[in-house]
Amino acid sequence: MFFRMNCLYLPTQQNVIFITTQRAMTDDNYGCRLIRARADGLLSGELKDSYHVHIIVRRGTMTFSDGKNVFTSQKDDLAIWQMANTIQDVACSDDFEADVLLVSPSFLQQYNPEMVWASKGYIFIRINPSFHLDDESLQLMNADFELFGRRLAQPEWRQTGDGASGMTSFKREVLGHVLQIFLYDLWTVCQHGLSQMDSNDNTARIFLRFLSLAQQHARAEREVAFYADKLCITPKYLSQISRTMTNLPASQWIQYYAAFELVSLLNDTTKTLADVADLMHFENASHFSRYVKKTLGKTPSEFRNLK
Repeated sequence: MFFRMNCLYLPTQQNVIFITTQRAMTDDNYGCRLIRARADGLLSGELKDSYHVHIIVRRGTMTFSDGKNVFTSQKDDLAIWQMANTIQDVACSDDFEADVLLVSPSFLQQYNPEMVWASKGYIFIRINPSFHLDDESLQLMNADFELFGRRLAQPEWRQTGDGASGMTSFKREVLGHVLQIFLYDLWTVCQHGLSQMDSNDNTARIFLRFLSLAQQHARAEREVAFYADKLCITPKYLSQISRTMTNLPASQWIQYYAAFELVSLLNDTTKTLADVADLMHFENASHFSRYVKKTLGKTPSEFRNLK
């Protein structure tokens, strides 16, 4: 979920066993990796608590469970293992092949371009961790994976014209924008399923309305009661709906939206820290500093110094 916290792809106790041998790109200094996976080796604990996993199946079949349902992915299916999902009982056919994009939570939190659609996509993928790609959707995902591959293969340093020294390629920043393109394309792919979920499921409709309200008001309002009142339901019922949809309390989602706003403001260096505190409706600098430290793991000044 994309600030200096785990945001919409949330932390979990995952039991991931993924099968792979051949890696297209292995350097994860940039927050993402691209892998060609086959059914004749194991990629062990490095996935377990470290990445959100996006799998385009090229051949064969893969089955896995989220603890409640068993899913089967086959050719031209996209499977997404969010860190909030408990993925277990993974099995692949002997002829299984797939392209796998790994994205770290910190990289995702830094470059997530939009919060409302990220929230909707999280919910859709949590319910549908594997789905088929039609021709147009497959073309979009293939293009994005290929772009990741090209940019990951680009060297960090290039020679200057006189050959005397290197120059940075801004590789991480470029990959961050590639990730943003991928996310927009992914949400486009999920859009039809999301519209059906919004119109057909009353619980989903209330929850998505809650997320929309949180996106609008999280700078100033960080209590569940405010949103429950807007939705004409009790705080207890709102938290129940949130747990039903995502296994998370409503307060956690409010915190995610508030943190997204906080990071966006802190990244805007035209605003002073006092400006940010005012915009986030903190009464004093001490309270603001404690909140930032608790939410982002850094003081406001430390966070800005990371840039």
